[in-house]
Amino acid sequence: MYLAIEGVIGVGKTTLARLLQPAFEADLLLEVFEENPFLSDFYADRARYAFQTQIFFLLSRYHQQQVAVPQTLSQGNLIADYTFEKDALFAGINLKGDELNMYYRVHEALAEKIPLPDLVVYLRASTETLMQRIALRDRSYERQIERDYIDELNCAYDSFFNDHHHRMPVLTIDTNPLNFVTQPDHLKQVENRIKQALKLSPFQPELPLNPDS
Repeated sequence: MYLAIEGVIGVGKTTLARLLQPAFEADLLLEVFEENPFLSDFYADRARYAFQTQIFFLLSRYHQQQVAVPQTLSQGNLIADYTFEKDALFAGINLKGDELNMYYRVHEALAEKIPLPDLVVYLRASTETLMQRIALRDRSYERQIERDYIDELNCAYDSFFNDHHHRMPVLTIDTNPLNFVTQPDHLKQVENRIKQALKLSPFQPELPLNPDS
């Protein structure tokens, strides 16, 4: 089983991946974004550093997934806190003109060699919720992130995952009312939804996601 968790910056992808690991007896594949030497400069000056930032992420994610995904799946289950497809989504916002066209050509060639997840869990949250979560974790290179940028990403993610022509199944979960860390029942509800989507037993088909519903 190959499960990937997606969503905008700050939504809780890595946290959920770690929390789900025991239930699915899976290895983790975590995005290594701290190694990008352009990231801090990008948040300070997006126009100037966008291309360098995107190309570094593209090649880094490609090398990581090309090796780690087939190797891990040959031995057991895998949960990743990102998909290879997300890189092109960011590029569509951050790049323009010839740079964007060049990026798309490289991404298309590399994507053909990357295994697809059995299920993508798309974690949704309002822009206000995302900004609060980003502020709470207080990463130094994220302190300059503008609300408009997060809002733009949020719209792009919604548009992308609302498109039903995906190469892989997508399960959308609204995380606004949820707290995986402090509320074990919230985590159990998400775990149940994932098992149901993957047709893994046991699961409760009628279990509601929203505790107030």
